[in-house]
Amino acid sequence: MERYASAVSGVRERLGAMLFSRVAGPEGPANRDRIHHAPGPRWFGPDRPIRTVHGDASMYIGGLRALLLQSLHPLAMAAVAAHSGYQGDPWGRLQRTSTFLAVTTFGTADDAQAAVDRVRAVHEAVRGTTDRGEPYHAADPHLLGWVHVAEVDSFLRAHQRYGEQPLDDAGCDGYVDDTAHIAAALGVLNPPRNRAELVERLHAYRPELRATAEAAAAARFLLLHPPLPLAVRPPYAVLAANAVADLPPWARGPLGLPRVPVLEPTAVRLAGHALTRTIRWVMTAPSAPRPT
Repeated sequence: MERYASAVSGVRERLGAMLFSRVAGPEGPANRDRIHHAPGPRWFGPDRPIRTVHGDASMYIGGLRALLLQSLHPLAMAAVAAHSGYQGDPWGRLQRTSTFLAVTTFGTADDAQAAVDRVRAVHEAVRGTTDRGEPYHAADPHLLGWVHVAEVDSFLRAHQRYGEQPLDDAGCDGYVDDTAHIAAALGVLNPPRNRAELVERLHAYRPELRATAEAAAAARFLLLHPPLPLAVRPPYAVLAANAVADLPPWARGPLGLPRVPVLEPTAVRLAGHALTRTIRWVMTAPSAPRPT
């Protein structure tokens, strides 16, 4: 029995280390230590809802949902397609994004501000035009606002469905308010401060949304052709199915993502819960690296 328990523990720790390495990158251990152990004030205290949401395994589903939803704004998607290199270096982009979220959520206030300043400098340089000749600028507060609300809506919805500790009503409003602090620092004007304002802002963007060729290519890449070993494809397929199932109908239609009424609320959702529990289990092994 002890030998079996030891073998299970070893597998758990190896899986946790492998997942952490993929998400956090080669600098992950050093970043993790600085984020969680550097002395100094933080933007958010330990009891804030943003720490609950961003520290949970449901972020894997929420993050993929956010990417699919964000792709529906033609100007934002044009900027991503032309400048982010997401297909050539998807893991690098994931690692940069996860580190930014970790630093601004858990890191010191000075490190959080430095991370925001770096992102703002990158955004300032990203300019261009779409195939229709529409100009875009990644630092445009209106575009930043769309990226923000799509992300916050996705993270919160995924957490409320798959998170270990779903928030109460006040906690949900608190999460939106917490994320508004980061959004304002990035240049978003008047970001939503509660769920009602978040829903209203999402609705306000809908007339601007459409599925472009770049959006369709991004969806195919994320859902059908991810750069993953064959052994990892099945759990990723579960993650992807749940991300798609959690999209609103008005987002799924333009992206050509069909709905399966019987399977989605049963088999797909149950598999999503099992997957997030498994991720949570491997990432909280006694000797496993703590997620950033």
